[in-house]
Amino acid sequence: MLGALFMAALDVFIVNVAAPTIGSDLRASGADLQLVVAGYAITYSVLMITGARLGDRLGHGRVHLAGLAVFTAASLACGLARGSTELIVFRLVQGAGSALMITQVLSLIQRMFTGEARARALGAYSAVLAVGAAAGQVVGGVLVSADLFGTGWRPVFLVNVPVGVVLLLLGRRVLPLGGAGGRERARALDLPGLVLLGASVSLLTVPLVLGQEEDWPRWSWLSLAGAVALFAVFCGHEARLARRGGAPLITPRVLRHPGVGGAVFRILAAMSVNAGFLFALTLHVQGGLGYSALRAGLTFGPTAVVFGAVSLTWRKWPAAWQRALAPAGFALTAVSVAGVGLAFHGGGDGGAVLYAGFAGTGAGLALAFSPTLTGALATVRPEDAADASGLLATVAQLGQLIGVASFGTLFLNRLESFGPLGPYSSAEAFSVCAWALAGTAAVGAVSGLVLRRR
Repeated sequence: MLGALFMAALDVFIVNVAAPTIGSDLRASGADLQLVVAGYAITYSVLMITGARLGDRLGHGRVHLAGLAVFTAASLACGLARGSTELIVFRLVQGAGSALMITQVLSLIQRMFTGEARARALGAYSAVLAVGAAAGQVVGGVLVSADLFGTGWRPVFLVNVPVGVVLLLLGRRVLPLGGAGGRERARALDLPGLVLLGASVSLLTVPLVLGQEEDWPRWSWLSLAGAVALFAVFCGHEARLARRGGAPLITPRVLRHPGVGGAVFRILAAMSVNAGFLFALTLHVQGGLGYSALRAGLTFGPTAVVFGAVSLTWRKWPAAWQRALAPAGFALTAVSVAGVGLAFHGGGDGGAVLYAGFAGTGAGLALAFSPTLTGALATVRPEDAADASGLLATVAQLGQLIGVASFGTLFLNRLESFGPLGPYSSAEAFSVCAWALAGTAAVGAVSGLVLRRR
């Protein structure tokens, strides 16, 4: 199951480094490329909680395999897509498959492990999720540069097909395929809540992605306002359903659990910074500096290695440090991201200082994300496992979606205002984006300190 998690996490970002090649081959606009990246996260995030609930009703192993089959088939379709519209649609389907298979990983960890064993399993989960996201850039660069059989960017999707088939065969042999039974089997899926959440996320994402290219027409602002209104309706619906004894997508009891509310905000901030940084950086080094896909992908190596190492080892650090790790991680991220922006200032390649910034960003994001996730889930009761894992996984994906849409739009907006594409204009656009990312990380640091004092 961690193998499937790694593949899904890889696919969130493997497209980043292939984006310029996809744009050239399919004549896709900047907004199209954002939707190719963000479309996966839209269905992924919206269907997360429903996927966890389906696992409770039908069996976590069975739903995991169904999602893996959808993901694998959609990956094949993405690899064979003939236009940007087809690719966007198939990415939406691919995200739906990911939502079904990935929520089962956290749910099974919550049900099968307790105490220190659960903490170790959650640490492995965080490390795989983080390294998969960062390694996606490296793997994408290798595959695009290899240009296997003249297929260009297509192997970034097609590579999932043989891996998915192998995991399906293994999964049928080793995963529990029965349902949960009991109370959870009878719980409804809250389809009205699912529709309201999906509509509000779509109304938020579409104008963020298309507004820049369309020069922010009136419909984009109406859509953003509609997203806020629909989300308020969604919250009201969830509260009423909980009072009536129903099974809302987001259970108030889970949000009231110690540490979960703060974790929601910190995970949202960490994942938005992570996704926005990687997306904007990819556009800069390939579009502005002219890096090859391979060089661009290898550039992210320090981030991936340090992120994974920190995610796997932070629990062994002194106990007195543990509560301060998340705010310290956000602070380190803010300084490191700002440093990367300064290193690129003026259109240069950044030099050796750049890689220190990448390593610092990897370490900071690992400390901001992994202890937060582990701390929130380690003490959740088994009967709340599906809701808690679905909620936090949804928040993580929403953070990535918001990061790509908002910071990607900021980068493209600044790039347009600074003049023709080139090393200098791209560096200036990335610098503005880097300061915005650093500011977001700083807010995460402050929130961690406030919650710690409480």
